[in-house]
Amino acid sequence: MSVYEYHAKTIRGEDKSLRDYEGKVLLIVNTASECGFTPQLQGLQRLYDEIGNDNFEILGFPCNQFGGQDPGSDDEIAEFCSANYGVSFPMFSKIDVKGENAHPLFKHLTSEQKGILTEDIKWNFTKFLVNKHGEVVDRFAPQKEPAKLKKEIEELIDA
Repeated sequence: MSVYEYHAKTIRGEDKSLRDYEGKVLLIVNTASECGFTPQLQGLQRLYDEIGNDNFEILGFPCNQFGGQDPGSDDEIAEFCSANYGVSFPMFSKIDVKGENAHPLFKHLTSEQKGILTEDIKWNFTKFLVNKHGEVVDRFAPQKEPAKLKKEIEELIDA
């Protein structure tokens, strides 16, 4: 099963099929507005500006499960990301990324690329890399800076 089988609500409330991203390399990230890693939004945007085109998308999924670090509404999160980090890559509605109520997309991502000890996402800004066929090919810990993913993303684009 590929990520294209899933739907998610955009941060503006519209239902979006991930099939709309078919043929693109994707970087899917669970984000938060009040986290020590929040400045990575700037790095993600820079990566998006440098290589985001017809072949690459970053998909941001706000989550409030880790230390309550994204308590705002979808509108507040969208405004924060835009005003503070100039985020122009697609952002989606706030979701759970672990546990019983985890969004089906994140259940799929974590089953395809497990963490060091378990499948569970441990913190904000865990990143999943998806190839042009919708296959989850890698998972990166929150500490991995977006700029350090550029070479791997470009290799998948060129594949």
